[in-house]
Amino acid sequence: MTDASAPFAPATPSFMLHPGAPGSPVILHVPHSARAIPADVRAGIVLDDRALEAELDHITDAYTAEIAAAAARAARLTPWRFVNRLSRLVVDPERFPDEREEMLAVGMGAVYTRTTHREELRPAGTDAEPLIGRYFRPYAEAMTSAVADRLEAAGRAVIVDVHSYPAKALPYELHGDGPRPPICLGTDSFHTSAPLLDAARRAFAGFGGTGLDSPFAGTYVPLRYYGKDPRVGALMVEIRRDLYLDERGEPLGRGVEALSGALAGLVAEISG
Repeated sequence: MTDASAPFAPATPSFMLHPGAPGSPVILHVPHSARAIPADVRAGIVLDDRALEAELDHITDAYTAEIAAAAARAARLTPWRFVNRLSRLVVDPERFPDEREEMLAVGMGAVYTRTTHREELRPAGTDAEPLIGRYFRPYAEAMTSAVADRLEAAGRAVIVDVHSYPAKALPYELHGDGPRPPICLGTDSFHTSAPLLDAARRAFAGFGGTGLDSPFAGTYVPLRYYGKDPRVGALMVEIRRDLYLDERGEPLGRGVEALSGALAGLVAEISG
């Protein structure tokens, strides 16, 4: 487990694109798996170290990077992987960076000012722009380029957004009163095709059921393509954490292996 207060070397990329097979259209996108926070960013967070570690336990999609990596190794045609190496408490690359973002209502836009329990994370009036410029925009540009490369190489791109979520709703959730299935599939009316959705349902059929867009809806598509280019497919896979983590947040039995296998199956089916 990464020390949240440890420095993050400036020369170290804050995200990583792991190459896949040249002809693969699939990008496994893992935005929320890391806990690392650069020291200068940590200085702007008001929580003490103990409270920050607890918040990271709540907000981090633990082991989703490992699930995606194992799926990539098992897949017949290796998918590409775009992995955030910093905590979403630095910036959340999946939020809109402006007033379009509904999570601004609970202080959790692209730069969070409130915690999962709606307590202060950063001081009121914090200027989000420095973090957006330093981290959010380069991430968005790199992800856009990754999709462009898949379109050029394979004629299409399929983004599979890999997340996890807790069995019990946290106070920040705007739609936490709905169903919490073992696997929640987040969809977009333009970018999530019926065949893609059906493939995900088949791949994850053995985990006790799948549901749509509850408690989390939608999926990530770079803004250059969002609602514009039908060659870009996208689906969010939200794994309920009790499928693979124990109460301490450690891997549970063969859960990670089983989920990686299911994800590899999905990748195989949509790779063509």
